[in-house]
Amino acid sequence: MFGEVAEVYDEVRPGYPAELFARIVAYAGQAPASVVESGAGTGKATNSLRALGVRLTCIEPDAAMAERLARNFPDVSIVVGRFEDWTPPEGGVDLVASAQAWHWVDHSRRTDLAARALAPGGVLAVFGHEFGFMTEQIARGMNEVYLRIAPEIAHRDDQVLYPGNFYPDEWRASPLFEDIEEHRFITVVPYPTERYIALLSTFSPHRLLPEEVRRELWAAIAEFVDANGGVLEQRLTTTLCLARRTGDRAAS
Repeated sequence: MFGEVAEVYDEVRPGYPAELFARIVAYAGQAPASVVESGAGTGKATNSLRALGVRLTCIEPDAAMAERLARNFPDVSIVVGRFEDWTPPEGGVDLVASAQAWHWVDHSRRTDLAARALAPGGVLAVFGHEFGFMTEQIARGMNEVYLRIAPEIAHRDDQVLYPGNFYPDEWRASPLFEDIEEHRFITVVPYPTERYIALLSTFSPHRLLPEEVRRELWAAIAEFVDANGGVLEQRLTTTLCLARRTGDRAAS
């Protein structure tokens, strides 16, 4: 699904704030020596992880996304496949990171898989963006467009700000992890109309719509953005969830 728009994804998806990676290092106590990134995509977080000066392995199941990732970072080790099928190195790694992708890993296995991949005391860092609007007026107006054309993906009041439907209560319920922390970072990114529609083309709820519905929705959204100045400011709430692999238990 994402490979169909790999180039657009790489162009319009936002990266992650430097403070987030500083927080990961502070939590770990030092820069990790070895990192595996699950669901690296085209590398929106890879550049910052690579800047830590670590041994970095990127796992990406979509071949087209992995190809773009390889062009962006020819010096990074890339595994084309699923995190579920990857074999960790002996002794595990210091950090398992996943940006906007952990929800694609098998929900029934991912906590155990992460524990198996980590050395005792290693860090699991899951993070991602929640895209929002700067004013209630814009939020209401935009949601009216969705309710009219594609109500199945309209905003719900019960939505919670977590990266991609991941909730850290999974870790709290597991004896394999401890020291759970959550942090949020706010940034604002302006999107002119055309670029905003391109951004929407990279979101799975939009990609799963029937083509005729998707085109009608995008035309209506473009009209709405143009009517409100032609630039839509996205308020990004970036949530970082951190956990530490317990040092005295073996992964089940």
